[in-house]
This record gives sequence, C-alpha cells and structure tokens, in this order.
Amino acid sequence: MALADKAAFGRRIERLYTYWKDNLAHMDSLSIAVTNDDDVTYSKGISLMIWLLGYELRDTIMLFSMEDIFVISSKKKTDFLRPLRDMLAKKENMPKMTLLTRMKGDSGADHMKTVIEKVKALKSVGHFPKDHFKGELAKQWNAKLKELEIDQVDATAHIALCLAVKDEQELSHLNKVAQYTSDIFSKYLRNELMNIVDEEKKVKHVKMSNNIENLVAEGKKCLLPGMDKDSVEVAYTPIIQSRKFSLKFSASSDEEKIDYANRSSVTVLFGTRYKSYCSNISRTVLVEPAEKQQKNYELLLEIVEKVYSIMTENTKLSTVFNKCVEFVKEKRPEWLNNFPKNIGFGTGIEFREPSLLIGPKNDNVLKKNMVFIIQIGVVGLKEDEKEYALMLGDTVVIGDTGASVLTPSKKKIRSVSIFLKGEGDAEEEEEEENIMENITRQSRRTAVIDNKLRHEPLSDDKRKEHQRKLVEKLNQEARDRLSAKKNGYTEKKKVQTSVAFKNLQSFPSNDPDIRNLKIMVDKKHESVIIPIFGIPTPFHISTIKNVSKSEEGDYVYLRTNLNVPGTQVAKDEHYSNPEATFMKEITFRSNMRKTLAGEVPAMHLNNAFRIIKEVQKKFKQYENEKKEMEDVIEQETLKITQTKGVPRLKDLYCRPNLSTRRVIGTLEAHSNGFRFHNTHGGNVDVIYSTIRHAFFQPCDKEMLIMLHFYLKHPIMIGKKKTYHICFYTEVGEIMTDLGKSSHMYDRDDIEAEHAEREMRQKLKGAFKNFIEKVEALSKGKVEFDTPFRELGFFGVPFRSSCMLQPTTHCLINVIEWPPFVIALEEVELIHFERVQFQLKNFDMVFIFKNYSRKIEMINSIPMSSLDAIKEWLNSCDLKYTEGAISLNWPKIMKTINDNPDNFFEDGGWKFLDPDSEEEGEGEDSDAAGDESWGPGEVNSDEEEGSEESDSDEEYNSEDSSAAAASAGSSSGSGSSEESGKDWSDLEEEARRDDQRRLREEREDDSPKKKRKIAPPPPGKSSSKSSSKKKKRR
Repeated sequence: MALADKAAFGRRIERLYTYWKDNLAHMDSLSIAVTNDDDVTYSKGISLMIWLLGYELRDTIMLFSMEDIFVISSKKKTDFLRPLRDMLAKKENMPKMTLLTRMKGDSGADHMKTVIEKVKALKSVGHFPKDHFKGELAKQWNAKLKELEIDQVDATAHIALCLAVKDEQELSHLNKVAQYTSDIFSKYLRNELMNIVDEEKKVKHVKMSNNIENLVAEGKKCLLPGMDKDSVEVAYTPIIQSRKFSLKFSASSDEEKIDYANRSSVTVLFGTRYKSYCSNISRTVLVEPAEKQQKNYELLLEIVEKVYSIMTENTKLSTVFNKCVEFVKEKRPEWLNNFPKNIGFGTGIEFREPSLLIGPKNDNVLKKNMVFIIQIGVVGLKEDEKEYALMLGDTVVIGDTGASVLTPSKKKIRSVSIFLKGEGDAEEEEEEENIMENITRQSRRTAVIDNKLRHEPLSDDKRKEHQRKLVEKLNQEARDRLSAKKNGYTEKKKVQTSVAFKNLQSFPSNDPDIRNLKIMVDKKHESVIIPIFGIPTPFHISTIKNVSKSEEGDYVYLRTNLNVPGTQVAKDEHYSNPEATFMKEITFRSNMRKTLAGEVPAMHLNNAFRIIKEVQKKFKQYENEKKEMEDVIEQETLKITQTKGVPRLKDLYCRPNLSTRRVIGTLEAHSNGFRFHNTHGGNVDVIYSTIRHAFFQPCDKEMLIMLHFYLKHPIMIGKKKTYHICFYTEVGEIMTDLGKSSHMYDRDDIEAEHAEREMRQKLKGAFKNFIEKVEALSKGKVEFDTPFRELGFFGVPFRSSCMLQPTTHCLINVIEWPPFVIALEEVELIHFERVQFQLKNFDMVFIFKNYSRKIEMINSIPMSSLDAIKEWLNSCDLKYTEGAISLNWPKIMKTINDNPDNFFEDGGWKFLDPDSEEEGEGEDSDAAGDESWGPGEVNSDEEEGSEESDSDEEYNSEDSSAAAASAGSSSGSGSSEESGKDWSDLEEEARRDDQRRLREEREDDSPKKKRKIAPPPPGKSSSKSSSKKKKRR
C-alpha cells in the first residue's frame, strides 16, 4: 500500500474538529464502520474515510471523540496509519490515535469491547444511518452501539457540509475528471452519434451505453497528462435516451434503438470518477430540429446561463431555485408543469449529496469552492406530433462572481445538433466557428498540418491565387514593421574604446627601455610604448593592425601598421573624432652588427616583435571569448523536487557532449526545469522558461529516439555556448556486419528483430509517459512537438543529406548533428532556386523577417518533392517564389537594408515572382531586374572589392566569396534563355563583349579624334560569302 499523505491528513483533521466544535457541540463522538461490500459504491462513511486518509479502508471501524481516535483494522492497514498516529502525537490540541490490530480470522470482539468501554462514558454518538453494510464486522459494531443507553445523532448533513468546500488538491482532481468527462463526450460520444445518423446504423441505447463504459474502463482515450488510467471509472452507467425520457439519474438505457428521425432528440447523461471525485455532463443532440425546437433549446441554454450567474457566494440554494423558476415563468410558463423539482446538487467524493440539493426548501448557503452538478431539462415537448426532451447540465465550481463551468464542452445549437440539409446560415455559422477555433489555437500552423493530412491538395490555380494575396499582405506587413522600427527608439550598442593607461601613475616611466627610447611592450596593460620624436608614446594593442619584420643587408626592419578610421576593421564609430589626423604606419630600423659592448641592437627589435605577437594573440582570444559570451544569459536556479516521484528517463546520452567522450546519464524533470546528470558527476540544467521549442523525435524508421530543446538564449556546455541540446538513446545496432551470412528464416535474426520491436515500443511508451508528466508539471510552459514524417523531404542543410520534417511550428532535422531548426514564425519568404525542367534537384532559401539575419539554405532537394513542399508552405500561409538561377543573397539583402523604402516602393518581393508584371515586360526589363537585384559582376578593382567585403561583413555572411563566385557565373548568362549555352559559346561571347567595351572606352577618351576605319579589301567579303554559298550548294 502507498504511503499516506500526512500533510493532507493534518489539514483535514484540523478542519473536521474545528467544524465539530463550532456546529456539533451536542455530539460527543462519531462512529464509522465500513466493510467489504461490493454493492455499496457511495456512502458517507467511505467518503469521510477517503477525504481524511486518501484511501478506502474496508473492514475497518473508526471512532472519533474529542480526546481519542480508535481504529480497529487489519495489520496492513494499521501499519499504513502508523505515520499518521505519530504525526498527531506531536500536535497540540489534537486527539490521540489508538491503533487496534485485528488478526486474520479474529472477529475483533475484544477490541470492540475496549472501545465500547470508552464510549459508555460519553453522552451521544454520531453515525450515518443510511450506510447499510452487510459485512459481519459492521453488524456486530452497530449492534453493540444500539445496546448502549446513549443518544445516537444523525451526522450525515453536518459531515456533508464540512466536506463541501474543496481544497486545492480536491479542485485539481475535479478539474481533471471534469475535463476528461467533457472530452469523452466531445471527441467520442458526439462523433459516434453523428456517425450513427450519417450511416443510418441500427444501434440500441444500451449497446451505446456499454461502449462508453468499456471505453472508460480501457483508459486509452482522452486521458489528460498526469492522469492515472487505473484511477478512472464511470460514476454510473451512462444513460442514452431518444424515445422515452426521464431526467432522473436512476433511469437506465433501454433495449430500443436510437431514434434519429427528423425532429427527434437524443439525451445523454454521462459521469466519471477520478481518485473517487465525481463529475457529470448532460447534453441533448437534436436531429434536423425545427425552428421552434431551436428556440426552445436556446431558451434552455439561456436558463442554464442565468442559473450560473445567480450561484454566487453566500446565496441560499432555495434562492437559486426560486429565481430560476421565476425566469422560466416569465419566458415560458407552460414549462413549469414538467419542470424538475430540483436543478442540481453538490458533488465530490459522493456523486449526489442530498444535503446540498438546489431545491425550494434548502436554505444552506453557497460557499466559495463548493462544486455542484447542475442539470436542467424539460420533458413532454412535442413537434410535429413527435415527443422530445431537452436537457443541459455541467459540473461547476462556485467562485467570486458566479459558477465557473468545469466541463467546457460546447452547448450551442450548432455544436450539438445534426443538420441533414445544407443551409446558408449553417454554413456561415460553421465558418465563423472555424475562424474562432483557429484564433484560439496556439498557432495557425496546427490547423494547417491537420488539413494537409486530411484533405486533398489544393489545385494549382487556387494555390497561385492564394500566393498572390500573400505577397500583398507580406509587403504591407514588412513595410509596417520597418516603419515601426524606424519610429521606435533603438538603443545603439555602446562601443568601448580601449585605453592603454588610465592614469599617469600606471605608466612605467622608470623602465630602462623607455628611458633609452626603445620599443617597450607592457604585457600587464596590453600596450606598446613607441618612441616618436623622442617622446615615449603608448599604443593599446587593439590599435595595432599588424606587425611585420624583415631583414635587408645588415639591418632589421620592424614595420607596424595601425588601425585608422575608414578601414574595414576600424569603423568610424570606434573613434571620438574620426576627422582628426591619424598615423597609419611606423617603421623602425636596427643594426645587426655587434657594438663595442658586444650587444646586437637588432635583438631588441626581434624580442619586441615576438612579444607583440604574443600579446596580440591573447587579446584577440579574449575578445573572441567576450563576443561569444555576449548573448549568454545566466539561467535561474533550478528548484530541486525532493519527493520520490520525480519524472525521469535513464540511460540517455547528451548532445553536445559534456566531455571528450559520450557519457551515459539520467534526465530528471523538477519544478522549474530539467537536470541531466551523468555517471561522472557532470550536470546540465535547462530551465523551462528558457525553452523556445521542445521536440520529441520518435524512433519510427530511425535509429535514435530523443528529446530536443531549442532555446531562447544560449547556454554554456563546457566552454562552448549552444542554442540546441538534446537527450537521446540508440535503438538497435547502428552498425551492421556485412560479412555475416544470414538466412531469411534464421531464428536468431527473427528473435533479434522481435526484441528490437519490443524495445522500440517500450522506449516510445517511456518517453511519452515522461512527456505527459513534464507537460503537467510545467503547467503549459513546455509543450513537446512531434515531427510529421509524412510531410518530410530530403535535402542538404549543411554537408550531408538528411530528412527534414515539418512540425507544428518549425522545420527540423534533429537526428544529425549539428541540428537544423527553423521557426516558421520568423520566416518571411521562401525562394526556390535552380527550378528547371532538366535538373533533378533544387535549392530552398529562407529569408527571415529580420533582414539583418543571414539567410538559411537547403541544397539538393529532389524535384519530386517540390509540389508537396509548395502545398505545405501554402497551407502555412507562407509566401514562396521560384527562379531558374542562383542569386547573390548577401548583396540583395544589403541593398534592401540600405534603402528599404525604395525596395518596397519598387514592388518589394514581387521581383522574385516570375508571374509579376515587373519581370514580364520584355528582355529589357529582365536585364534591368538582373542588374538591380541579381548577383552582379565581380570587379577586380580594389575599392569595389573592399566595399563588397564590407557589405558581407555587415550581413554576417561566412560564404560571401563562394556566393559571389556562384552568382557571378549565373549572372554572366544574362537571361534564362542563354542558360543552356556551353562554355565555349559563353567564353566567345565574353571575349566579344570585352573587345566592344574596350573600343567604347577608347572612343570616350579621345572624342575629338575620330578613327577612320578602313574599308575591307575589295572582293574579300564577297569571296567569303560566295564560298559559303558554294559550300551550301
């Protein structure tokens, strides 16, 4: 048996005795006798026992008094209660618990005699007269109590009021069971009814009721994360009615078949229990309802909502009922003849609490955190001489401003009715509901994937039309985003200027090298002191661009180049006055001959050169580490959960590795984050709030199963920062012995395959169980996303080909390392390059909403995947374009960032669309577009090269040279019509263009002198033409 919850017992026993002292002063003791009786499901004694102890202890007698608590039970149960006894002994003003163990086969008469002797001194004993247990132990105990000459008090109503107000733990159980009940109705029961109507099946009421009961018993569907399927059961047998109607919970489903003819109604009463706490839902499904039926249903819904608003704290239950009756009398007085005598009751561990009936004579008061089952209905209604009933009900909790519904299943007429005819109004309302559902979802992309998997792909024309609408929306959103960024205040990053010496006292003026006007390197202050015109002048190591040493004859030359404004490395913002005069280069010369003292002057320059190089190397290393750590944010402290029930996964590996080799470890989920600790003692903490996206990669057709986390901010793993961390284990053997001969029916191979399948299923179950617990523990902060393998495609994001799979929010490949993860919400546009009929592969370019971010590219995607990718992107509301050539994206993005207003005035991203008007006007417009937005020509001029390298650095492009080279080759073709020429034709064309350009430059240099081109020799051209004609003949 599990351990008792001492904290819950301590709270509730204090609450019980406080209520006893305030409201039951005339009762001296309270008796409970529970035996093993399967016919008894609900009783006050069982409810009080579960409320206090958390478990139902059968064959147990408990007697409560102000000074003592006596328990007569078996050894196993008294051992379970022993920690509670010890806890009570340490508390002041609390009764002492005495445990009396009844051995196997013992009737317990001796222990009863001991307890009865204590009771004789009391004046009264409380009991529950409606608890009827057939067990011998209960009969003996009740008989001995009747023999006593003391008053017996009915404590049923008082204990019910004590248990009515629920604490946080109870409300948690009630929330889960109510949501589970609602999901069973919405996801199974309602859909099953609609299928029966659609397919015109002949199904009996009792069979459908049994199907629901079996579904709950299996515990496979609709369970919430963290729910134990063994703790879920039906509160009563589900009641399905469509011909004869009764609003009582004592009714049953009969053997008649479900009536789904027009104007009929099907009423459903369904309740479940979780850890002994109950919930209920009542709904009516109308089949092709008439207008009057719809109005009646809407009125009933209005009545229910009115009751919920009346149920405020400190309101009498009779007041709630009377106001409801008054509202019905005002709206539809003829309903009062068939209106129920009560409209609900309190619930909790007992399904129906008679002391808390919402009726005309109950003056008990509503209190916050009381839970009720509301059920309002009308029977005996007729439409087209067909009798029908209406019924609605929910499980609600009392709050500050009224009752809050715990069973959120839809109640509107369009959500619970079946319309067999297509009506315009119905279609419009369905569209509105779909829009609202999409808005309330976490992301639009969730619906997108579902549609992709369930519906046929859109036609090409519809897709193009949708893309045309998207480009207008895209340009407008980008323009608004840039204007908001321009109007908003963006704090510029402060540039720290390095200072050699902060004050005069730190300057080493007494150093002999400085006194002798020699070059001196101060390692402590990372500075070089150089004599200039007889004055020792300090230079910080960051101001030195490079230093070189050369030997010519008997001399050694030390050349130092300094950073000045306007160069690539030294930006103007690094200087307080960029317009000042700067020294760019200093050269020192020293003799290699020995002096009279036997010294070689050049040795000092050699030492200075060596030390400057060392200081430069250390400074650059420090700067790189500092730059790498800029965006690393220290995580909050992990709060370790001390209980034993911490969710954990064992035998996992971590990527990136914590050490030089792989080390196995355990992943644990605590209250605010994960902790991975390996066998060597290394720990990695990942806080829930730092996780941006969490992915679960199952082992279906993969050799790894893993949990991957994409973080908002990088964390340090060892000495490196990373945005990605994953925990995985291998499934089966990664390597296969090709030299091993195997047979198709080899028993060892069959057993190995069977064992591998079992291990895969076991691992998937363990990972899914861990995920469910984590999602419940994190309270929605971490939600795991599973990739859709059906929508996957192959490509090369880095160096090797791998399968890229869409998820709800991202496009990922986490099997390979480094991982590839792109969040779709950050993507503005996708461009397909090298889309040509004769090519087998194409490339996919991702342009992000942050234009300063480097583009991402996936290469070598099979052409067969193009249509599927387009369909997926279109369903995600992402704009895509395609082209036949590769573009120089660093140069394009620099052009956009330099002047975004002109870019969007010229049409924005429409220049990439081959169907756009800008590119469809002829060859001249194509050439102009290529000249403006294409990769451009590679110029050999140094100034242009430096400007291009500057732009590449601003764009953070690492492969700018490769991109420029590929872009240059593609731009040389000029248009898509010439892309089919071979190299010899292209070289000949380039040679002619060079000669023409050279002639034009010469003519521009000498405009006054006109060259006279000599005519060709007579007959030469004609002879060529004639010879050609002869050949043709």
